[in-house]
Amino acid sequence: MNSEIIKKGVERAPHRSLLRATGIIKDEADFQKPFVAIANSFTEVVPGHAHLNDFIKEIKEAVREAGGVPFEFNVLALCDGIAMGHSGMRYSLPSRELVADSVETMVRGHQFDGLICIPNCDKIVPGMLMAAMRTNIPTI
Repeated sequence: MNSEIIKKGVERAPHRSLLRATGIIKDEADFQKPFVAIANSFTEVVPGHAHLNDFIKEIKEAVREAGGVPFEFNVLALCDGIAMGHSGMRYSLPSRELVADSVETMVRGHQFDGLICIPNCDKIVPGMLMAAMRTNIPTI
């Protein structure tokens, strides 16, 4: 598992301590399980994303039931409908790259073993797919 580099050995005690401080690690057995990232593009700014948090509890429970440890993080989401007609539209396509880069950064920086993407909209879906291809870990 990728995550073993942050979980195993005396020299990784500070890493384990920080992970315990999140409250996500329930017991020592969690350090034997795969760490699964959940990249959530929920935001209150974009109408098409407002419902995405409704799925998170079930997704986290499913990861636990499947023998993993879920870690959620948020990804930026730009709404073209709000950005169009002014300078905000200049940020639309670059936001795809930022999504890809941020998901890749979280996955690689924290050595996740799997990735679940919760996207919506036409820049976030490809951005998350780009990250999935770059990281080459099991992804839904």
